[in-house]
Amino acid sequence: MGARVGPLTRTAGRGRAAARVDPRFCEVRRRVLPNGLRVLTVPAPGLHSAMIALYVRAGSRHERPETNGVSHFLEHLFFRGSRRFPDTVAMNAAVESAGGNLNGITARDHGCYYTPIHAGELETGLAILGDMIRRPLLREMDVEREIILEEILDEVDGDGRDIDADNLSKRLAFGAHPLGFKIAGTPDIIRALGEAEVRAHHARFYCATNLVLCVAGPVREGQVVELAEEHLGALPRGKVSRDAPPPPWPDGPRLEHVEHDDAQSELCLNFPCPPEHHPDYPVHLVIRRILDDGLSSRLPFEVVERRGLAYSLHAGIDAFADCGMFVVDGACAPKKLPRVVSEILRVLADLAVRPVGEEELSRVQRRHRMTLAFSLDSAAELAGWYGSGEVLHAPEGFEERCRRVERVTPEDVLRVARETFTRDKLLGVFVGPTSGRARRELERAVRAAF
Repeated sequence: MGARVGPLTRTAGRGRAAARVDPRFCEVRRRVLPNGLRVLTVPAPGLHSAMIALYVRAGSRHERPETNGVSHFLEHLFFRGSRRFPDTVAMNAAVESAGGNLNGITARDHGCYYTPIHAGELETGLAILGDMIRRPLLREMDVEREIILEEILDEVDGDGRDIDADNLSKRLAFGAHPLGFKIAGTPDIIRALGEAEVRAHHARFYCATNLVLCVAGPVREGQVVELAEEHLGALPRGKVSRDAPPPPWPDGPRLEHVEHDDAQSELCLNFPCPPEHHPDYPVHLVIRRILDDGLSSRLPFEVVERRGLAYSLHAGIDAFADCGMFVVDGACAPKKLPRVVSEILRVLADLAVRPVGEEELSRVQRRHRMTLAFSLDSAAELAGWYGSGEVLHAPEGFEERCRRVERVTPEDVLRVARETFTRDKLLGVFVGPTSGRARRELERAVRAAF
């Protein structure tokens, strides 16, 4: 259980094997129960395990300032037992004897409860997941509260200041909008949350039309639908949660420094990115892979392999239903931070002035398709792709996504890089030992980059 996005969430890194992705092995079957619950079955007869994943469109984005963290709190409490399975040890033992392992995640815009399972034991998995979501006991709140307070300590220093670069970046980008909230909330809010707030959150969001059940593996649609009706068919219909429109991307550059006594400095450079359904989203996927997709890609080669400036450096995309962030993050020795940032910005700026070569673009597109093809070997990847896509209103098949990526041209990459990697769109977060001189050098690096 945790506030971080886990393996059952669709990511920007997913998704050209030499051949087309065979639709017979990734064709989703979609049914809607009378109460509005969406049921997705992804048959994968060649696998030996199944995955049950129940998604909810509820996360920190759907909270109020005074109840920030309630989604994550509720996630923890689900695992404290349900009416049919009040003994949590027995509940977990039943799932584990069926080859499973109960888990859950809370993200900013959704949550997920899941377990791998032996294909012959779907009944066990759905009975337990269904009851814990539909009829949780919500007991031992004070014990779970202490666990969450311990978890929050990972994100703060000894004085209680936030030192989590992701949290700081979201706050810089979205301000007071709920997308800027911390997923786990703050200690003061968690201490104040009571049973009434938790039960109200459960009643509002854990309704049939706001949930998606996805089962992937060597399973039959008829059996999945029948079990869904038995164990989730009594859920009230409710209504789908709505997202408050995100604020405009802030005018930059904005650089936030958080002093923290550590051996390394963390960096997080953020730029705007469109949501998955936007025509330019595949271009961002291509750019992400040009920058970070193995040691031959640009960032690890230029910054790590060629210059030895950092050990950890990554490029990624945080995509929400209506907006997104293109992120380059990493860590390095504090004295190297200005030069690392300068080199990263130089690599980004090069994409905006020099067309990518056909060979490099083709390699990236080919690897994208291969990565999606590899997902066919994993029930978890299949459930993550289709389940999170459905709950976030961005359902898309593997082949459709591959074709969108393969239509990207060098001109597209040049145009989108010019629009995205600009000084006035840069939001930078730096956590670690930072002297006044280092801060001035960072500001000079930003001014010189674009």
